[in-house]
Amino acid sequence: MRELEQLHGLMITTSVIKEMVPLSKLIDFCTDSETSKLSYADSVFRQIHQPSVYIWNSMIKGYSNSDTTDESLLYREMLQRGHSPDHFTFPFVLKVCSIVYDHDYGKCVHNHVLKTGFEVNVYVSTSLLNMYACCEDMKSGLKVFDEIPKWNVVAWTSLIAGSRDLGTGKLVHSRVRQLGYDPFVSSCNPNLVLATAIFDMYAKCGNLNTARDLFDKMPKRNLVAWNSMIAGYNQYGQAEEAVDVFSDLLVSGFDPDKTTFLSVISACGKLGDLALGQSFHANVLKMNICKDVAIGTALVDMYAKCGDAECARKVFSKLKTKDTMAWTSMIIGLAMHGDGEEALQTFKRMQEDASVSPDQITYIGVLCACSHVGLVEEGQRHFTEMRNVYGIDPTIEHYGCMVDLLSRAGRFEEAQRLLEQMPIQPKLLSGELF
Repeated sequence: MRELEQLHGLMITTSVIKEMVPLSKLIDFCTDSETSKLSYADSVFRQIHQPSVYIWNSMIKGYSNSDTTDESLLYREMLQRGHSPDHFTFPFVLKVCSIVYDHDYGKCVHNHVLKTGFEVNVYVSTSLLNMYACCEDMKSGLKVFDEIPKWNVVAWTSLIAGSRDLGTGKLVHSRVRQLGYDPFVSSCNPNLVLATAIFDMYAKCGNLNTARDLFDKMPKRNLVAWNSMIAGYNQYGQAEEAVDVFSDLLVSGFDPDKTTFLSVISACGKLGDLALGQSFHANVLKMNICKDVAIGTALVDMYAKCGDAECARKVFSKLKTKDTMAWTSMIIGLAMHGDGEEALQTFKRMQEDASVSPDQITYIGVLCACSHVGLVEEGQRHFTEMRNVYGIDPTIEHYGCMVDLLSRAGRFEEAQRLLEQMPIQPKLLSGELF
């Protein structure tokens, strides 16, 4: 960067900075994923009166590869300033929509694609398919897939990876075999990306036996494949197996990444293994990703489930950015440990944060906290507030929390009336509401 700054200064003094080609090279260097200096690139970009489409694309691409995904919606600014996107612009913008699961904005971009006629470009249409798959709108994704002029491996991969319907996934896998692309057959040309997508589909759909069988048959594995297997076991309640696969990953010589640790830290919480969780915490500290909001949230949840509320507090307090999930994990963790008053104070601070809003799970924690400290009126206020203020319809879990709150306070008639007014049929097990 020191050399770049010197070259930049020389470009300014020699007026080369006004020439689009060397200026594009400067932006490219700063937005490259290996050298990423986006703040520097942005300061240069803001001084360009008429950026070329290439420079706009470089900036959008740079932000799409970073954690600052909101900034990549430079696309809006690009349109407002009268610049026309090309077939390189749309995939970068759609990648951002995929990362932040912004389905509505993705649909707007899709409309722009149709208006400009770039839907015939395989690269653009595949990016659309991937966006819909990530946003779990496979109905729209299948329409895009059917209209792709020529299916390639990337299109097939996006379709398979986005399918959470086991029946549909099996049909697609069968079609892959019919076309002679099956990467698990030794006679076929092995394709690691396609193999990972197929077995990942089985893992995400809960068919872990088939997923593991295919995983074991893979002639070669990458970190994505290892992470998918670990996540599959963790997601479907087989935390011990998730940790075992993590151990195999280390033995195989792979270095775990953020995605790996998200799964194994969660698995530690489910197992209640504090010592193992602490060792993973030490690893993420060494990797300098402990302040990442997703990792931090996983650690808060793990420490709370393992009975160490104080460590959960410390991790939470060090998070620079706190999203809804982070706040919710802390609230539920405190409520779980009987610290109802602190849980409610934490919720109050969350409401004061304009960047986040509570969701259904947040209110389960809030109502549980009210139940633990016997605050009936406050619990009733929050129960009403969740619908009237935030538009959240109560689920059976919320009603269960309210019945528990009223019953603990000895207000059995009110609890009975609430049960009778429920729009949801309660499930009864051993005489208790679940």
